[in-house]
Amino acid sequence: MSPIVTLTILTAFFFLPTIIAGARGHNALAIFLLNFFFGWTVIGWFWALIWAVTDKPRVEYIYAVR
Repeated sequence: MSPIVTLTILTAFFFLPTIIAGARGHNALAIFLLNFFFGWTVIGWFWALIWAVTDKPRVEYIYAVR
């Protein structure tokens, strides 16, 4: 495998949380920044991955009518 293909695959794997966040409609910019600055610390990468795969909180309003 050529070095360019290897580098492309490793870069895609490193930014996997950002790719997942974009596909799921999360705040991809915030997850990208977290991944970019703290992804090299493994903990930061897992933090970004967990943030990307968790559901967005859903707010449900219940109106009481008398």
